[in-house]
Amino acid sequence: MCIEIFEMFGASFILITLLMTTLWFIATFKQNAGIVDIGWAISFFIAIWAYFLLGDGFWLKRLLLTAMVSAWSLRLAWYIGKRFDFSVEDPRYTDLKESLGAEMSDFKMFLMFLFQGFLVIVLTIPFAIVAGYSTSTWHPLEGLGILIWAGGFAGQYYADQQLENFKRNPANEGKVCNAGLWKYSRHPNYFFEWVIWIGYFFFAFPSPWGWLALISPVLMLIFLTRVSGIPPAERQALKTKGDAYREYMEITSPFVPLPPKKG
Repeated sequence: MCIEIFEMFGASFILITLLMTTLWFIATFKQNAGIVDIGWAISFFIAIWAYFLLGDGFWLKRLLLTAMVSAWSLRLAWYIGKRFDFSVEDPRYTDLKESLGAEMSDFKMFLMFLFQGFLVIVLTIPFAIVAGYSTSTWHPLEGLGILIWAGGFAGQYYADQQLENFKRNPANEGKVCNAGLWKYSRHPNYFFEWVIWIGYFFFAFPSPWGWLALISPVLMLIFLTRVSGIPPAERQALKTKGDAYREYMEITSPFVPLPPKKG
């Protein structure tokens, strides 16, 4: 097992490292590190195709998972990319640069880009398991995984579209989006992102060593709720929307969609 899976990880890591290094050069030249978010999404597309081509698992399961991951990663890359503007850096990365200090700041950001690539490899453990070791026997949990993934994909798509439509209306300038899915969760896009990863876990679980796939939804939950997802997003929302967002926080679930509290 070890030799085969390290071959898949090694190939995808080399390709993703090349991508992240290229993006770091662009980010340094343009002074905008936000481009790494596009690279993050594309990295999963690169990884799944490396696993598909190198893996020896059951071809139909490899193909099905490759289609699922490709659809998710390319939609995410497109959604991030169409909003990306080289002239305006995401405040998350501006704050990160300030916290890192001026000394060797470019090199520190390069390490951050590489860390993002390394994290992709860790998160793609479910993909490697299915690509390398899935069998021709079908298990009900694999069907459940597909259904969960589909629900997460649809939920994230609609959450993103609802937010985009809200922002597109000039009358909503400076207001808080609390319509549609955003009425029930302050971050429905992040919640359904997590649901997608639960789907990947269930799809991988019946394969040999499938229990290792649990690390992906657990890590994703930590990053979304504690590190790079909700915390910086809410800090920025409080800066730009102030009391309106504080009121929204008081009545709306932070992550899991729930009925709003009565204010």
